[in-house]
Amino acid sequence: MPRLKAKTLSIRTSAEIKQLLSLAAERERRSVASMIEILVLEYARQHGLQAEINQPTPPIKGSQS
Repeated sequence: MPRLKAKTLSIRTSAEIKQLLSLAAERERRSVASMIEILVLEYARQHGLQAEINQPTPPIKGSQS
């Protein structure tokens, strides 16, 4: 199931970092936003980081709640 995207992130960076990010995204055939997600998730995986935010599980069709 895809992650829900409800938060906005705005950053300031150098022209060099922006260009490198764009080049990496293009090489991977991703959007810049998707490339940032991949980079952050890979860093977190490599360093054993886990978010404490639990996303709600959608209700199962036909179940009563």
